Amino acid sequence: MGNFAAFLLALVIVALVFEMLRRKKLREKYAALWLIVGVATLILAAFPYLLNIVAGVVGIQVPSNLLFAMSILMLLGVCLHLSWEISVVEDETRSLAEEVAILRTQFESLAGAAHANTPVDQAVKTPDPAPAPTSRQASEGFDA
Repeated sequence: MGNFAAFLLALVIVALVFEMLRRKKLREKYAALWLIVGVATLILAAFPYLLNIVAGVVGIQVPSNLLFAMSILMLLGVCLHLSWEISVVEDETRSLAEEVAILRTQFESLAGAAHANTPVDQAVKTPDPAPAPTSRQASEGFDA
């Protein structure tokens, strides 16, 4: 019964990952990891003695300890990868903020120069630059 529940859970994980991929809610580079986890769980649920064999080869006495150790290593890898992704996004955000500041300064200096060269009664009011988007608007605006 326990193997059937594990097999069913792994099948649900794989189906969920495929559905998220289909709806473009999950990117391929992240889906690959979850598909590997789902397929490995399917294999271990179908052939539970494989965990005993691998635990014996590695030298671990209790097979569930091997499963916990592998799970912890996988989660550490995911955390490390996501930390790296956050660092890349922060660098891109800082670079974009600097570019916006430079463009805003150039726009304001051009607008000031245009006002200085026109007569007062013919001055054209220039619109204020658009406010910077919020983090939510920025994340919805494009897919990095």
